[in-house]
Amino acid sequence: QVQLVESGGGLVQAGGSLRLSCAASGRTFSSLTMGWFRQAPGKEREFVAVISWSGRRTYYEDSVKGRFTISRDNAKNTLNLQMNNLKPEDTAVYYCASPNTVYSTNQLPSSADEYEYWGQGTQVTVSS
Repeated sequence: QVQLVESGGGLVQAGGSLRLSCAASGRTFSSLTMGWFRQAPGKEREFVAVISWSGRRTYYEDSVKGRFTISRDNAKNTLNLQMNNLKPEDTAVYYCASPNTVYSTNQLPSSADEYEYWGQGTQVTVSS
């Protein structure tokens, strides 16, 4: 079992920044691949970014490349998502997630079906 709790969401103007955090507990965080997803009203949950257990490899959805940065602190059991140059279309509930499977550093799952554990989500609203 893995427990995940997101924080850091809020309301920001277009062009602004937010930093989301996800606190993990219940399993060895340093062995887990971790991902961020988001879900806008009326839309399906979509992949945002993923980071390997070591932190050495990352992968992003095309629309956030160059604007978002995923990172982790294995000593603090924390996952982060730095979001810069936010756009109204980034408005969504953001979720951190982890698979139940141990992935190698080179495996970066981007499908929600590959993730077992989810946080409760944090709302990000970007005004134009």
